[in-house]
Amino acid sequence: MPIRVRFSWLACVCLWLLSSCSGYERLLKSSDVNKKLAKANEFYDKKQYLKASQLYESLMPVVKHTKNYEALYFRYAYSAYYMEDYMSASYHFRNFTEIFPNSTDLAEAEYMHGYSLYKFSPGYSLDPTYTSKAIGALQTFISNHPNSKYVKDANKYMDELRGKLERKDADAAKLYLNIGQYKAAGVAYASVMENYPESDKVDEYQYYIAKSLYLYARESVKSKQEERYINAMNAYNTLKEEYPNSPYVKEGVKYYQLAEDNLKKLRNEHK
Repeated sequence: MPIRVRFSWLACVCLWLLSSCSGYERLLKSSDVNKKLAKANEFYDKKQYLKASQLYESLMPVVKHTKNYEALYFRYAYSAYYMEDYMSASYHFRNFTEIFPNSTDLAEAEYMHGYSLYKFSPGYSLDPTYTSKAIGALQTFISNHPNSKYVKDANKYMDELRGKLERKDADAAKLYLNIGQYKAAGVAYASVMENYPESDKVDEYQYYIAKSLYLYARESVKSKQEERYINAMNAYNTLKEEYPNSPYVKEGVKYYQLAEDNLKKLRNEHK
């Protein structure tokens, strides 16, 4: 392409962009409410969510007490969601439920409040604050709207979020075990079992309780060992009785046998 033609083409593109931006800026500052609302909805329908959001925001003070406010605010919240600004989306969906408690979109807004928090929830190893908030929001939604079409998805997302919390707690328990804090490990694994009774890893946690208690007993002073070896054996028996088909039954029997052998030695010493 000749340099002069290329320059002319680029100049046209730049002028078009400047004109487009200038036109949008004028629209933002316009006092023509109907025109702004129509264009905002047009941008929204075309998935140009940033432009739609800015126009909706500029219109809020004007339409706040009109019939258009509810639909505008609902789309405004969704604009934040589609732009992946999940923190803002969660706030605005919750705000929507408070401003419009009788809206026909109430259930969807409550669900989207929880779902936006779910999307904002970080990886399991990070601060679990928003993971817990997402669980709470989704649980509230299910309680308020048990027959909603979104309940199935809400339950699925809650399971994922609980899985994050469980994994974080289980990793903390494992760390105690790895650094030799055996008593703390046993307590931590017991807490994981209590908090996540429906987990598919409860047999694994029970195994680690037995292992932790055995190691704790082994490291204890002799005067405390007998009682603590018995606790370890009882923990293994619980594993065997409650989860007889678990692969950890076979793996954990060595700790039971070691505890039993050490217990016999202690009792022979006392004779």
